[in-house]
Amino acid sequence: MDTEAQPTERDRSSHPSVPEDASDPEGAEGRSRFALAARITDRLPGGRISLTLLVCLLFLLLLNAFVVKPFQIPSGSMENGLRIGDRVLVNRLAYRFGAEPRRGDVVVFDGTGYFGDADYVKRVVGVGGDHVVCCDEEGRIQVNGRSVDESTFLYPGDGPSTVSFDVEVPEGTLFVLGDHRSASSDSRDRLGSPGGGMIPVDSVIGRADWIVWPSAHLTRLHRPDAYARVPAAGAPKTAAGAHG
Repeated sequence: MDTEAQPTERDRSSHPSVPEDASDPEGAEGRSRFALAARITDRLPGGRISLTLLVCLLFLLLLNAFVVKPFQIPSGSMENGLRIGDRVLVNRLAYRFGAEPRRGDVVVFDGTGYFGDADYVKRVVGVGGDHVVCCDEEGRIQVNGRSVDESTFLYPGDGPSTVSFDVEVPEGTLFVLGDHRSASSDSRDRLGSPGGGMIPVDSVIGRADWIVWPSAHLTRLHRPDAYARVPAAGAPKTAAGAHG
């Protein structure tokens, strides 16, 4: 007897094949999206290149509206740090999640109804509740009794101010000055105007963080240390604080 094992056919019932007409929802959905994209691309002049440009434009518009905004420096009021024609990136999110402008910040704000129908860039010198005075015996501005050495960013040859003032900054507003004091129209010039020269925090567009053009001026704008020792509004004044 031939006892050699005979080859047997594998039981096909244990491994059912997938019918050719089986549904594939994920694949169908992917093909549908691809077909839609292809139709959109075919209808656009320039095809995929135009679609890519449109997507990039939409991204830039959203970025400009909610994250950063380019701003061109229109005057010499913030020299030498910011020069006429410099382009800065304004951080729109800097004060959107509970943070408030701080002394020393360079901010861009809408001056409508306060400075004029335009956007302006200035440095924050006083925030809500601050007592800002010019000047002490050495000609320096005082904030909450503390004299501030602004020499690191003031325009060469300029003093802190040729105009005397003594102001209390209302809550929710800012007292702002240009770094080129002799060429800046700022809060000092509007103390008798509606609003008293103060800028509502709600009018601040954002904080200027970078100079991006021209490339030779590329730099990040840092908050100076000059205001670091200024006490909070309402804090007890000390002899050291009065003289800096």
